[in-house]
Amino acid sequence: MCKQPRHEQTAKMDWLDSLRHEARMLVHELDGTPGVRRLFEGRIRQDDYVHYLIQTYQYVRWSEGFFTESGERTKREGQNPALADLLFQKAREEKGHEQWLLKDLKALGWTEERVERAPICPAVRAYVEWNRFTTQSGVPTAFLGTAYVLEYLSVNRAPGSVDRLIAESGIPNIHKAVLFLKGHGAADGDHVADLETELRKLTSPEEQAALLLSARTTRTLFPKFFREP
Repeated sequence: MCKQPRHEQTAKMDWLDSLRHEARMLVHELDGTPGVRRLFEGRIRQDDYVHYLIQTYQYVRWSEGFFTESGERTKREGQNPALADLLFQKAREEKGHEQWLLKDLKALGWTEERVERAPICPAVRAYVEWNRFTTQSGVPTAFLGTAYVLEYLSVNRAPGSVDRLIAESGIPNIHKAVLFLKGHGAADGDHVADLETELRKLTSPEEQAALLLSARTTRTLFPKFFREP
């Protein structure tokens, strides 16, 4: 069997290492952001937790469409059918995530109508517009960079946050208001590993650069989804 040239192996390793670095840096930066750290430590106030859930709902509701449209473009343009299938799989996984958030908010006294009327913060608007642009006009697989860093964050911080919120926050009905965090923390470990398996097959420098840029953009915007104490 012919071995892969060492420079090609190194290139693959380098770009995936860069993607992992973006994910690790997102976790590191959130750990250093007071408003987010209070969530991770279970000490967040109810109004700040509600703000986080509402902003999360506002970006999650777009995710299924971004994955679907990216998959359709990838398939239509004849690019990497395995990644097109992965994008469609991610779209299916997104179904119901917004319902988790609405149930969390309902447990905290917020109706769906009230959630829909709540203001959307500038960082979430920028996140949605950026991903709409990359989905419709940029490299169609770029949204996987965003998915990777957010799933890495979930597996590394969501389970502990759930336990501490229930034990420490004192928020009424908090045990009924952690469906989104609990659901992501339980599933995203496998999702990160599955993503890496598929992304190792990605050899296009243009696609690699686009995924890294989307991951970096998400890392820049995501800490601003939270309200500072």
